[in-house]
Amino acid sequence: MLTKLKTTYTDTRASDLAWELGREPLPALATLDLTLDDATLQLRLLGASHQILIEDDRGRCSETVACLSDGGNPLPIGVAEQVGPFDYHFAAHVEELPASHFEGRAQELIALIAEHPHGLVGVFPGSPDAFTALLAQRRDGETQWRTWHAYPQEGQLVATRTRLAGRVSLSGVGAGVAAGRGARRRMPQFHPCG
Repeated sequence: MLTKLKTTYTDTRASDLAWELGREPLPALATLDLTLDDATLQLRLLGASHQILIEDDRGRCSETVACLSDGGNPLPIGVAEQVGPFDYHFAAHVEELPASHFEGRAQELIALIAEHPHGLVGVFPGSPDAFTALLAQRRDGETQWRTWHAYPQEGQLVATRTRLAGRVSLSGVGAGVAAGRGARRRMPQFHPCG
């Protein structure tokens, strides 16, 4: 689904993005509600980027990648974390594109995701290449989503990939060892400007 957003382009640089789990729903400019197997998702376009809300029979989770007024956590390169009954894996990458390639790449992504039944794309006013796109799928009990945040004025395309799966329960001695380890492993933050 493609939508033209009626708002100011708030997060104007990749380095403005923050990441957070568990945030309550923020005001959305556009949403797409999906039911994928036993999971319900809401893909949300914010004036400041995106939020994903998911619920299944095991629990709920929310992911926010946006320019947050209270700062939030700087966008990490990767995260592996237990979130309630889920194993959560997140990765982010900044693609630097020369101006001669940016428009073509942006328009290709917009067209592909807008046509997908589980895709939502919002184009911001001021540039047809300033967009946020979300695409979700569910396979073998795992929910996955990808997002793209375009910054044509900087020549940057931020891509994220998330995988959310039910935790595998371990038995015997291995379970005790696993339970004693930290539940959170966070990778270094990315610094798109060097």
